[in-house]
Amino acid sequence: MEYNTVTNNMARIPQTLAMIQSLRDRYYRVLPGKESLIKMITEAEIPEHVYNSNAIENSTLTLEETEKILLQIDLDRFVSEREIFEAKNLARVVAYTETKAKEAEISLEIMLLLHKMLIGNIREDIAGRFRQDNEWVRVGTHIGASPKDVKRLLTDMLTEYHASASEHIVKRVARFHLTFENIHPFIDGNGRIGRALNNYAFIREGYVPVNIAFVNRARYYDAFKEFEDSGQTAVMEETIGRALTASYHKRLAYLEGKRIITLADYAKETKQSHPNLINKAHRQTIPAFTEKGVWKIGV
Repeated sequence: MEYNTVTNNMARIPQTLAMIQSLRDRYYRVLPGKESLIKMITEAEIPEHVYNSNAIENSTLTLEETEKILLQIDLDRFVSEREIFEAKNLARVVAYTETKAKEAEISLEIMLLLHKMLIGNIREDIAGRFRQDNEWVRVGTHIGASPKDVKRLLTDMLTEYHASASEHIVKRVARFHLTFENIHPFIDGNGRIGRALNNYAFIREGYVPVNIAFVNRARYYDAFKEFEDSGQTAVMEETIGRALTASYHKRLAYLEGKRIITLADYAKETKQSHPNLINKAHRQTIPAFTEKGVWKIGV
């Protein structure tokens, strides 16, 4: 990655982190008495989390098809049994994470439990266990850690994560996620478990969950290249930071009783350029968020 790009990313991060703190404070000020609304929003987001995370891993399911599978509605086309189980299993992982994260710290045992939920009924022989013996994995040009080193490296990763409690949560989660995916501890399901662990960390620390959208996959992959090439985490911090900001913007729009409209309608009402507003939404310089893949804003 070009030096100037990394420098620009790093320059923007403090502004994002400061915005997140402000939004979090605002969120907790208006939350009391509206917990049931947040629960409803969180449950409604499960299909989007499942769709995006599976799509990043090349699932062919659309968001609409994912919703139908989770609602046990027949699809209009043939879909493999594996993709159906991937949707149902990941929904269980997401729901479990959002309800149980505050009960226990992230640990190797939690990782194995989530993995068993995810891969059960798909590949029982590898569900709920780390790679072992001669089980090597490759993603693109990257080869995961040696199977014999997986548990040690994960333990070191957890130690570093817990020891860095004074750092901003976005920086901690970005480093944790990049390290986890670099190790690639499982034969299958590493990306989906890694993203679920991101939200486990956020929820446990009193933040809201994030949804890394499939449409941002290229930028998300840039973060892994940056980490592998230089050890830097700026692009992942930017990616996760923007996702967290959007998650707060969505919840605050509902909690504060704003009128929620599409960004296209907002552009017409305010006589602004829709493409320009979309660009600002991606950069999170306006309080926009996506809902079922459509950019919206509270006004």
